[in-house]
Amino acid sequence: MITVTEATATAGALKRLSDEGVSIWLDDLSRKRISTGNLAGLVGDRHVVGVTTNPSIFQAAIGSGEGYEEQLADLAVRGVTVDEAVRMMTTQDVRAAADVLRPVYEATGGRDGRVSIEVDPRLAHETTATVAEARQLAWLVDRPNVMIKIPATKAGLPAITAVIAQGISVNVTLIFSLERYREVMDAYQAGLEQAAAKGLDLAAIHSVASFFVSRVDAEIDKRLTVLGTDEALALKGRAALANARLAYEAYEQVFAGDRWSALESAGANRQRPLWASTGVKDPSYKDTLYVDELVAPGTVNTMPEATLNATADHGDVRGDTVTGGYEQARADLAAVERLGISYDEVVGKLEDEGVAKFEVAWQELLDAVTKSLNSKGVDA
Repeated sequence: MITVTEATATAGALKRLSDEGVSIWLDDLSRKRISTGNLAGLVGDRHVVGVTTNPSIFQAAIGSGEGYEEQLADLAVRGVTVDEAVRMMTTQDVRAAADVLRPVYEATGGRDGRVSIEVDPRLAHETTATVAEARQLAWLVDRPNVMIKIPATKAGLPAITAVIAQGISVNVTLIFSLERYREVMDAYQAGLEQAAAKGLDLAAIHSVASFFVSRVDAEIDKRLTVLGTDEALALKGRAALANARLAYEAYEQVFAGDRWSALESAGANRQRPLWASTGVKDPSYKDTLYVDELVAPGTVNTMPEATLNATADHGDVRGDTVTGGYEQARADLAAVERLGISYDEVVGKLEDEGVAKFEVAWQELLDAVTKSLNSKGVDA
């Protein structure tokens, strides 16, 4: 973790990114990052205006135990269940981060300054339980700038609508396909329409749609490498950007429609595309690939710290790199399909794996906390 003073001199690319209309969010959180002032420093000097978390991030942070010892001891004395202990720790971190980001939230009218926390990944295929969990998390964090993360599974779609309808801001996560992304935007608008029917203030409801990037290249590149032809190898590193660019085209189309115009007239906010999974998986690619090549107004890019550092150091921010590339994006995905690689099969596989990975990380977190509670003489 580099110091903020070291970062200040090299944040030019991050400022340019912000000036282009891209909100920079940090894809990481830990109690140490909050307590040391690192998060506040990144907000002040590196143009970070939001934070995203997920089960893997909390597993790494809480699993280490650093900064959580006193709270774990208190929870053990109280004899709480492991699920309650995990929720108490994660919501405390999100609450504290939300307080750090509160000035940004106020300055941007609620657009940024957001901190996201995910529903229990074990509920990804249970609509009613996801809605109940989202309400509970919003109540536990109790900050206006929290966003509840709901996965874009089939069961997640009606949950998104229901939670938005209750006036709770939502970060929709694990979006891989263009079809599912359109369903997410539909679910958001349906929720706003229900909120309006209840007389809720639509201006107070915000949402982002987290469209995953690097995992698409990782899966398709693997298949292109197996094919091994010149044509196949020439397509490596192109599918993820093509997919994301066409997602932005879909966003432009949906939020230019008559249905949206009616909601916007009632004060509704656009559901911004958020580029997630922006850390490069293939070391042969430039480490800022999914930042440099996905610059478009009204988007969010949530970066792990390594990607944030790399962008500050040598990011190539040269204006909008999305809206002029739709035809090439279609051509790239069509070329992949012609080689026998099914887009639908790939994105379906990635959604299933994404849910499974978060379930595994959550279980590992529960196991680590169980061990800590038991070591203090309490049966978790």
